[in-house]
Amino acid sequence: MTLSLDPVAAHAGAHAGAAAPALEHEYRPEHEVDLLGTLHPHRRGRHDPATVFADDGVWLAFRTEEGAATVRLTRRTSGIRMQAWGPGAGQALDSIPALLGAHDDWSELDVSAHPLLADARHRHPGLRLTRSQRVTDALAAAVIEQKITSTEAFRAWRVLVTQHGDPAPGPAPHHMRVPPSAEGWRRIPSWDWHRAGVDPRRSRTVVEATARGSALQRLVGREGADARRLLETFSGIGVWTSAEIVQRTHGDPDAVSFGDYHLSKTIGFALVGEELDDDGLAELLEPWSGQRQRVVRLVLATGITRPRHGARITIQDHRGH
Repeated sequence: MTLSLDPVAAHAGAHAGAAAPALEHEYRPEHEVDLLGTLHPHRRGRHDPATVFADDGVWLAFRTEEGAATVRLTRRTSGIRMQAWGPGAGQALDSIPALLGAHDDWSELDVSAHPLLADARHRHPGLRLTRSQRVTDALAAAVIEQKITSTEAFRAWRVLVTQHGDPAPGPAPHHMRVPPSAEGWRRIPSWDWHRAGVDPRRSRTVVEATARGSALQRLVGREGADARRLLETFSGIGVWTSAEIVQRTHGDPDAVSFGDYHLSKTIGFALVGEELDDDGLAELLEPWSGQRQRVVRLVLATGITRPRHGARITIQDHRGH
């Protein structure tokens, strides 16, 4: 696949008062890209301090080997305008095509026999699987989300990243933060985890996993299935968590979040009209083995939700105990 990264003479004029020039390129993908739909898995709630969907573009704050960076992506007629600030700006821009699915090939997925999936594929041709290679960010967020509601998890992520991350470089929205480094996550004191609503088991999993620096680094060069197997050797990381990580870091087309409270019920209801358990979901998705995450993403893109029955999950507040 050939990528076009055309340099554009530009300065950081996106916001008044920007102190440093931006590094800017235009990315011209060979395929259609749904910017928001593709990047949605990286956004941890509407108030995520590291991923912001704004009227003036999508803003991302993350770390590279060369340092922190802020990236702003905006749609143009000819492609996607990419601007970056900070010491890691160059590496950050190099990572954006993969983040937007440059290496994601849907050609082997055949959903023609299922009307809902065929229609979803037709309606969402720009949906791509994303590949960030940012294992520390994805691991910390996934572990925080274990066995709690999205509301609890997104709040905890927002609190911890805001308090222990670094201000995003350049003219980013004022509340944006770069998530902590691996060392930064390990330095968070127990009382801050507690105030954020993260119990000792989950905080310990993040601390112990981020201490395995060489193992985390080896994940980047592996295929998705191998990366999942290695992650599951980490204490506190199981099938659900490993799938959640590699869906974002590797664009793994077959990683399904088995063990999710809602997923099997939602996918089952959408595809066969009844709620399923994990075993039922595995059987249902078997014809698309190797492509199962693509099928899940297509179903979720339809917006179909199952009817809710019974009491809602009780949100646990660990801060007062």
